[in-house]
Amino acid sequence: MSIDQHIEELRAELRNAVYRNERRWIEKELAKALAEREAIWAAHEKLADCEPPQ
Repeated sequence: MSIDQHIEELRAELRNAVYRNERRWIEKELAKALAEREAIWAAHEKLADCEPPQ
């Protein structure tokens, strides 16, 4: 499963969450997944900005 799929699943779960503790847990997991995706994007940006070896 890709990180984007995971994020979308968490968002869907959050929309349907009934209990407060369940919502908190999903919100924490969603925040972690979003941070992970940002880190992945930053790593890709760093690689894209590198000069090719000469």
